[in-house]
Amino acid sequence: MVVPEHITGLVLAGGRGSRMGGVDKGLQNHRGVPLALHALLRLQLQVGALMINANRNISAYEAFGAPVWHDPIENFAGPLAGFLAGLEHCETPWMVTVPCDTPDFPEDLVARLAEAAERDDAEIAYATTLEDGREQSHPVFCLLRHELSESLVAFLHGGGRKIDAWFGQHKAVGVRFPDPSAFFNANTAAELAQLQR
Repeated sequence: MVVPEHITGLVLAGGRGSRMGGVDKGLQNHRGVPLALHALLRLQLQVGALMINANRNISAYEAFGAPVWHDPIENFAGPLAGFLAGLEHCETPWMVTVPCDTPDFPEDLVARLAEAAERDDAEIAYATTLEDGREQSHPVFCLLRHELSESLVAFLHGGGRKIDAWFGQHKAVGVRFPDPSAFFNANTAAELAQLQR
């Protein structure tokens, strides 16, 4: 059985924040608290250990009280580089990732992903929602086996950057969540303002 103690949670805060004018998105104020700290506190209740992936303002992230790891690949190589940063330092059989810009993700996110991974004997379980009759995938909300790190190293060093392409090399299962608004993310200043309403 996949229990919280077997899972390390990773908050992804390593992006450029280009759609938000280049600011460090995870440190933007949301209801008086940095966005990434919202994600960390929500995740803390669902996992056994915590980490943060960041490439700037490391000391600000370290102040949140979890270990901070930067991408092992230069030049902001995207979420998969953050996944790898986490996997390289993960000491549990499983790791779950959440982005720093989606503070209201489901409180049962990890439990439901773990249940699906176990049921389908999958290597990866990721969130999906139904929006306008179409399945929308949220691959940065994913639970993955620790031993996938070698596969990810090979994929990234081969120039791969797309999450879906890497997922396609493994047994991955989508897990549908009922409320699409739980996955609303603040990519721009306007979306952050919307989130605060």
